[in-house]
Amino acid sequence: MTNPNIINSIKGLMTVNHLTEATSGQFRMVVKTKLGMTVVDARDFDNPRIMANPQLAINGYKAGVLQTVQFKADGSLCWLTVFSRTGKTVKLIDEAILANLTVGTINSQYSNTNLMDATQYRLVGAKTWASMAFVKNEAPVEAPVEA
Repeated sequence: MTNPNIINSIKGLMTVNHLTEATSGQFRMVVKTKLGMTVVDARDFDNPRIMANPQLAINGYKAGVLQTVQFKADGSLCWLTVFSRTGKTVKLIDEAILANLTVGTINSQYSNTNLMDATQYRLVGAKTWASMAFVKNEAPVEAPVEA
């Protein structure tokens, strides 16, 4: 792991670092449908939004539907996997997504996977659904009361 701010206690969760090195690119998602798997390309106006807030790459689908997210940097010919899920186990995730992932996204979309972990939430000091799940949540510093 190259991002020192990420705290990860989940065993077997591999991380990659493709999104932080890129400035722009395209995303595509592999999703499960009633007829099987299908590939959905992110719309042109969604790509910059996802680059600015990487959590959006795995947020927005019904729970259990999203299987894989791939990213292709501008100027590249290769699609790189930045999120991969097999059944109830998230196998691989990009560090940029981890750094932006909230407890609410995990609890609403990935509650039946290995990402939902009370020990992990305690390690980072998560208190609400808006808390970050893999980055230390600092308690707000109150101004001293003057007497």
